[in-house]
Amino acid sequence: MSNSASSGEGKLGPVSVFALAAGGMVGGGIYVALGVVVKAAGQWAWLSFLLAGLVAVSSAFSYARLSVDAGRSGGAFEFLEEMDREGLAGTLSWLLLGGYVLTIALYAYAFGQYVANAFGGGEWLKRGLAIAAMGGLTGLNLLGLGKMTRVEIVIVVANLSALVALAVFGLFQWAPEQLTAGIEARPVSASLIGAAAIFVSYEGFQLLTYEYEEIRKAKTRFVPLLVGSALTVVAIYVAVALGATMLAGASTVVERKDVALAVAAREAWGPAGLVLLTIAAGFATSAAINSTLYSSANLAKRVSEDNELPSLFARTNGQGTPYASIIGFGLVAGILSVTGSLSDLVEAASLVFLATFLTVNLICIRKLGRFWYIPLTGIALGLLLGVILVWRLAHNAPISLGIVISLGLVAYFVRPFLLKRLRQS
Repeated sequence: MSNSASSGEGKLGPVSVFALAAGGMVGGGIYVALGVVVKAAGQWAWLSFLLAGLVAVSSAFSYARLSVDAGRSGGAFEFLEEMDREGLAGTLSWLLLGGYVLTIALYAYAFGQYVANAFGGGEWLKRGLAIAAMGGLTGLNLLGLGKMTRVEIVIVVANLSALVALAVFGLFQWAPEQLTAGIEARPVSASLIGAAAIFVSYEGFQLLTYEYEEIRKAKTRFVPLLVGSALTVVAIYVAVALGATMLAGASTVVERKDVALAVAAREAWGPAGLVLLTIAAGFATSAAINSTLYSSANLAKRVSEDNELPSLFARTNGQGTPYASIIGFGLVAGILSVTGSLSDLVEAASLVFLATFLTVNLICIRKLGRFWYIPLTGIALGLLLGVILVWRLAHNAPISLGIVISLGLVAYFVRPFLLKRLRQS
């Protein structure tokens, strides 16, 4: 265990940890996921967020308990290495880094959509803004400004305030008929289909496990803070799914899925609402890109130092930034943000993070006997949703599914051979 972790003198206090964990989840997820979920689950979209949230909460518990047990940063990679499963740790880290790149692309896509919508821009402006966001934030990371904790906390508070205000306003206009306005009513089982597609909306809490050693009194605080942040985000997502849909109507949310919350805010408060949600979305997605790029690059550096990635990923510039990871991840995410479809990015990334959640919950059951029923709940529900998600991708986005499966096969079978050859050269 590091000195800062063991002595409780890390720089992140409880408010910072809670805000950064919640902000990591809400940073871009709900802005792009709502329309996808309403299309799949209809009036049961709120239940979809709740079901996926149960898996996320159990996973947050498992991540936090295992981090406390390990006493160091590193997340799922560290947990598997402690079990002497280096090969599996390397495979999972490759998948996880791929998932982060997809997530960064999704956030850049959302940034372009929301900002361009406010100016009435077309496809070229949306793509240009997405590329500009990726370029600018990649540059900030290369300059060593990838982690701006105080700025991120301010953005998180403003973002959550805007979403809660929109949800509460919509709920006060209670109109259940809006949940099916213009679309066909769905059976309650459709909530499972919606839940399967949105794990990318909950993945951000993992980023805090990479900073465990920076948390004050982490041994006693980390579990309740991480679980509490996940529970809070679940409640906000459920409220927004109901409130925003009641304001805009289900068919509008589906048709304008790229900017559904901005449309709902305009219905609530007119042009001022559109401006408010556009600002919130712009800052939230920018902060999410910045922090995810920073954390994924540092994870790649950690993995590379353990010889599970080429040594190139461990190289740093004068600011101590792993520049090869930053540039590589930023470039790939930028390309995906202007070439991939919204639904494909959401569901492909969700599959990667669901696989990670299941793995960590399983490790928690094996290593930590107490409260076994919490990770077991996540595994049981997660497996069911995973089967549904694979089925959906196979029918609706076979190319995306093929890319994820190919990445997994390369990580498991090709990675050891490739790394061996690189070490010999």
